[in-house]
Amino acid sequence: MANILNDKPILVTGAAGFIGFHLAKALLDKGCTVVGLDNLNAYYSPELKDSRLSLLKDYPNFTFKKIELNHLSELQALFEEFKFDVVVHLAAQAGVRYSIDAPMTYCDSNLVGMMHILECCRHNTIKHLLFASSSSVYGLSDTMPLSETAKTDSPVSLYAATKKANEAMAYSYAKLYGIPMTGLRFFTVYGPWGRPDMALFKFVEKMRNHQSIDVYNMGQMRRDFTYIDDVVNAIVSMLPKIPDQKVPYEIFNIGSNNPKQLLDFIEEIERALGLKADKNLLPMQAGDVLDTWADVQKLKQHGHPLPNTPFADGIKAFVDWHLAYYAI
Repeated sequence: MANILNDKPILVTGAAGFIGFHLAKALLDKGCTVVGLDNLNAYYSPELKDSRLSLLKDYPNFTFKKIELNHLSELQALFEEFKFDVVVHLAAQAGVRYSIDAPMTYCDSNLVGMMHILECCRHNTIKHLLFASSSSVYGLSDTMPLSETAKTDSPVSLYAATKKANEAMAYSYAKLYGIPMTGLRFFTVYGPWGRPDMALFKFVEKMRNHQSIDVYNMGQMRRDFTYIDDVVNAIVSMLPKIPDQKVPYEIFNIGSNNPKQLLDFIEEIERALGLKADKNLLPMQAGDVLDTWADVQKLKQHGHPLPNTPFADGIKAFVDWHLAYYAI
């Protein structure tokens, strides 16, 4: 790894979450020292988070800290103790639909939490902050594929609005204080150890229990599903590559550039499970979008690895994990 990933620990927030767990494990496997932060909230199964965390705790070069992002004094003490050069901020309140029911939760985690991370970076001379954004910032844009230069000023959920706000906050800190920032617009990340609130997890769980699955907009939607290992490879590639323009700020799509129809997605799950889905066809949900499709030209131009896991392989990997973890 480059000099920026030297003997100093790397902070990964949201380390017990889906992407955070996989990233922390990949860094540990490369010999990096990692400090993982998470509040282990009950938005979804704490048991699943504990299981992920137990695998990370097997590494001698891993330290876990249970901290709330809105507890600034605890975050400040953490930064002072470990003297991080690199921070990967993935912790957030996730979920588009939950943001409709519980908007204040998103303000606390995604806005106040981001502000506290930025302040800690400002006062501790961080060399590179990478932070999670989302394809949801593109809203109802119908110009496909979605490029980083597309307008993102019409979010259709509060979750999307908080991610757009995070990008603006990061840019202002990059400009004012010269802190190098890289934003990561994730496109429908899936794979083993995934989140129970996402479609793949819900569909597999219900199909295994012979329950019907809810399919919105009669299945007439597309998603740019991106396999978790491809996401992690892209992030690891970005860690030592510090933005060096006048305002040290970059934003990248991390997607497969290969959108799939929802009904084709379900067919792939059926093949992997050897089960037929009982589909409950429903109208569009509030806060949802019809299509996502990542333009990955910028990712390629900057020399980062492009997602390339075959869709069928990724779905099978998740199904195999689910069958093993939730053995019936």
